[in-house]
Amino acid sequence: MNKTFFATLLLLVFSCSPDEETQAPTNNVQYTLSITAGEGGSVTDGGTFDDGTEVTITATPDEGYEFVGWEGNDSTSESLTVTLNSNQTYQALFELIIQYQYNEIIPLGGNAYNTSGVENLIIDSNGIQAWINTEIEFTVYVYSSKELDCNMTFPIETSQNSIIYSVLLNEDFFEVEVLPNKSEIDLGTHTLKKGYNAITLKGLSTADVFPKLTDLNIYSNELLNLNYVKENSYSRFYWGKRGPYLVLWHRFPQNTNIKWMYSEVEIPEGYDQKGLYAVANGSSEGYFGMQVNSTEERRILFSIWSPYITDDPNDIPQDQRIQLIKSGEEVYIGEFGDEGSGGQSYLIYPWKAGVNYSFLKSVEPDGNGNTIYTAYFKDPEEGEWKLIASFLRPQTNTWYKGAYSFLENFLPKEGFKTRKAYYSNLWAINSNGDWYRINNTRFSSTADGIGDLDYRLDFQGGVELNKFYLIHCGFFDPQTEDTGSFINKKFDLFKSDQRDHPLIDFDLLP
Repeated sequence: MNKTFFATLLLLVFSCSPDEETQAPTNNVQYTLSITAGEGGSVTDGGTFDDGTEVTITATPDEGYEFVGWEGNDSTSESLTVTLNSNQTYQALFELIIQYQYNEIIPLGGNAYNTSGVENLIIDSNGIQAWINTEIEFTVYVYSSKELDCNMTFPIETSQNSIIYSVLLNEDFFEVEVLPNKSEIDLGTHTLKKGYNAITLKGLSTADVFPKLTDLNIYSNELLNLNYVKENSYSRFYWGKRGPYLVLWHRFPQNTNIKWMYSEVEIPEGYDQKGLYAVANGSSEGYFGMQVNSTEERRILFSIWSPYITDDPNDIPQDQRIQLIKSGEEVYIGEFGDEGSGGQSYLIYPWKAGVNYSFLKSVEPDGNGNTIYTAYFKDPEEGEWKLIASFLRPQTNTWYKGAYSFLENFLPKEGFKTRKAYYSNLWAINSNGDWYRINNTRFSSTADGIGDLDYRLDFQGGVELNKFYLIHCGFFDPQTEDTGSFINKKFDLFKSDQRDHPLIDFDLLP
């Protein structure tokens, strides 16, 4: 074979083979990193980088501003490292640091309530404890003496999770997102109205638990004049959440031995809230009235303090214990403590709101250095007097003195609900059977200091519908410019009230 032909054939075979290999070109893919700064700061430069390149970008706030985060990334760190595997855009966000002239710290332990009806939220003297239930909400109540522009924040422990809260400020609803590593829930700038303001917080999302909350901070450039329970000395968080204790001090005729007091009490519909205790006939040594103990139970309660002063009934010496003389059917007899100690009796009874009930109580020396106290109750629908109990108080020699009626809430958790009571047709009867109309009374709120200190202003007393009345709790706006004027104010019923006294045959009482 021709050598030239063979060489040519070999050349054609190798140059035209389908298995020919082609060298891959070099990877030159690049991406663009765009970085901008919002108002109040600057950022490092972006640029074009090879695929897979790690780039650290940094935001620097101007004086008077703070860095708040990156648009395009959840990080709240001023330095952010990104990996370029696509075109990426980030903007650094800054906020103006507002310097406020005035600041008040509202302790949640004395001013926050669980208003959701869900029971597994704990509020103690330290504030709101951690919770996970998104059905729970709590409300903080603050009174402002004027319309006020302010910023409000809840300080929190930093969290690794982003959390969304819903906020209801009076009738204004909005949501707040708290980014990781933030130390406060910033509600922003709002206007508080003149009067009571309700700030309700509810957690909407969390990966773990909601943080503990201790205080609500209120900042303003206007002078703050706010009313709330400010400190916990003398257990004022406890008393403040119960609400102001209200008393009507009744004036008895002088120079006669008063043996009996008669009065009528009505709780208006909608005001018979749990924790209500409306005392009809109180005296220096005890009290007698009606309670709402739960959604299922109501009581007619009559108690007498022991002359031995203690909060533990077990400490009372035998010769100073309250002695039972007699009691009515189905009446519980026992002892009480905590706020003084003594003998207690109560009848579980389904009294109703909007009905006027009658109360009759006697105080009479027994002639041996002791005093006997006896209480009766009458439902107008039944028409018969019911004996509650009769007690002997040793080492006591007195007729009926220190007459009063009062209204209190004995459940701190229920202090955000309004209670009201009417007191009418009040009479004093002396030992000879003479009747005296009680038309004068004096209002006070002094027992716990909550009203006197203006920590709470949601209370009032006076005359309405020709009846004395007391109303408190629920954070309603006072109906006077100077709520404190109610303290020690005297009230008179209309002179036109010339009703005869009720007819009572004392000899036929059970």
